[in-house]
Amino acid sequence: MIGLGTFMRHVHELMDGAIAEVYAEHGLPEYRPRFSPVVRTLVAHGPMSIGDLARAIGVTHSAASQTVVQMRRSEFVILEKGSDARHRIVRLTARAEAALPLIEAEWAATERAVRELDAELPVPLAQVLTAAAEALERRPFRARMGHIEL
Repeated sequence: MIGLGTFMRHVHELMDGAIAEVYAEHGLPEYRPRFSPVVRTLVAHGPMSIGDLARAIGVTHSAASQTVVQMRRSEFVILEKGSDARHRIVRLTARAEAALPLIEAEWAATERAVRELDAELPVPLAQVLTAAAEALERRPFRARMGHIEL
């Protein structure tokens, strides 16, 4: 029997892997689908701190920081010193800006594919995931597990 976490990761990998294939087919094999929310946010709002970026895309500071480090290694962003030593400002590079037409085209194609997938499901995937996240925010999973006896 496949565990729920394994099953969720598998579904994510099926979707994420297909998106990564698009970038590889267009000469950007190091571009990861997780970069797109960062790129789109920086295009819309300009350079910003990692903390502000995390809030804007709805992830933890740690997750945003890890993504930015990967993007920096692949030369899609640069980091600049902020107004104080604790803040680093994330800015797109010319390489990322050159990839914007592909990133936007992939985003639109992904949205179409999600709508098509949703039409085949009894309930739209985002609706189920939103409901699950809201339920877990009301009562965390650990609380639902209760006491574990050995």
